[in-house]
Amino acid sequence: MTNSSRECDFTDIDRLAKTLQMGISIPTFILGLVLNSLALSVFCCIWKKQTKTSVYMINLAFADVLLLLSLPLKLYYSNTEASGLLCSFIESLYFVNTYGSIFIIVCITVDRYICIKHPFKGRTNQSPKCAILICFFIWAVTWLCSSPMYVFHKKDDFRCFHNMSEQAWSVPLIVSLEIVGFLIPLTVMVFCSVQNIWILLKHRSQAEKNLEGSGSLRVIIINLVVFLVCFTPVHLAICLQCLVRQHVIVDCSLKQTISLFIQVSMILANLNCCLDAIFYYFAAKEFREKTHLKKIVELCPLFKPCAT
Repeated sequence: MTNSSRECDFTDIDRLAKTLQMGISIPTFILGLVLNSLALSVFCCIWKKQTKTSVYMINLAFADVLLLLSLPLKLYYSNTEASGLLCSFIESLYFVNTYGSIFIIVCITVDRYICIKHPFKGRTNQSPKCAILICFFIWAVTWLCSSPMYVFHKKDDFRCFHNMSEQAWSVPLIVSLEIVGFLIPLTVMVFCSVQNIWILLKHRSQAEKNLEGSGSLRVIIINLVVFLVCFTPVHLAICLQCLVRQHVIVDCSLKQTISLFIQVSMILANLNCCLDAIFYYFAAKEFREKTHLKKIVELCPLFKPCAT
């Protein structure tokens, strides 16, 4: 997704970005694959009764696994020329699972909000059918929205995630991506998280008796912070890169900085695959009860059970 220009040399920037990608993405790939594979095995094989929460988490783990599997291809073909069709597939796979994860995380947050605000209604309404339909809708829409990527590239061979066509950086497309793919999910995340925190603080003594006190409060705050840290930089970088491609930003040093920023922010966004496994899966009470890691989890105060 970096910008190339006759006036600017991006060789050093790309070399530094490649070093950072190798140093961070490889541990992310290994750790994320292990944690998400463990989560999938627990939710699919050990967790006998499926609920809305388990359906969301299975889909989140599946999205994270697919994104992690795309990382080796992303690393290799970001530095090696490939056909436009292959690049489109790799980029589509990467972005579909990134935004699929975002929307599923939002669904989990909303489900948590309903359970905390309306505990009796939330606990009785745990049929997985609605969650299955919502996840199917998310997958269908994200894959459908990725279809324009197959026409964004030229037919010549080039490095993936580099030199996307002007269509890919059109203002309407980027504005739509920023609003639907980030700002709306962020607004829902902030609203539900703030409401959850307010409710738990208001009824803290009673919540603690039901294991919904400080542990849940901590998990809610960490989840929101992780969402902000992982996804805010990359969407800010996309916005800045759009300004570069629209020739609003023309200064060479600034374009080089943005080029590095967008590549580093994408690496940071990938860390969410590992953090998902930690802060969503281990936070579920059933997960702690049905995994051999229960004793390890209990030793860490971050993994107290929450209202699910």
